[in-house]
This record gives sequence, C-alpha cells and structure tokens, in this order.
Amino acid sequence: MQVLEPGARVRVKRLMPPGHVRTPAYLRGATGAVERVLGPFGNPEQLAYRHTPDRLPVYRVRFRLADLWPDTENATDTVDAEIYAHWLEPL
Repeated sequence: MQVLEPGARVRVKRLMPPGHVRTPAYLRGATGAVERVLGPFGNPEQLAYRHTPDRLPVYRVRFRLADLWPDTENATDTVDAEIYAHWLEPL
C-alpha cells in the first residue's frame, strides 16, 4: 500500500459494500487532498466483526464544499474527514 504525503491528491473509492463501513457515502467518488497523516490504526470494518484487524494508515483528507455540493453558498469552505488508506486512490 502506497504511503501518501500531505498535499497528495486522492479520490475516495466509489464502493458500496454491505455491513459496517466508516467512510461516509457522500464522500465516495469525491476528490480531495491529504491534509495530514494520522498513523496506523486497526481497520474498524474488520473489528466490527471481531476479526483481527489490519493496521492501516489513516489520513485526514480535505474536500472543497463546492466539489461535494455544487449549489452551496459557501464554495470556499472545506470538509475534513479521516479516511482509512484502503478507501483512497492516489491521483
């Protein structure tokens, strides 16, 4: 798994798996930039089913509000989300 650096452009994978997932549906398919690396944590999607979790990097990713909701009145505002590496594709 590639390690991403702050500033790297990423896209959230457009997955809709059943079960316990920690990536908001409104961010799937969206592009943003890594704001910071938070470190490795146990994958909560595995922990929810009492599996031994893979330790994955977690990234704080910043999205422009206008990219998520084009009709927003606050186009320059941003949304930050903490997303596990397996949900991200480098651009």
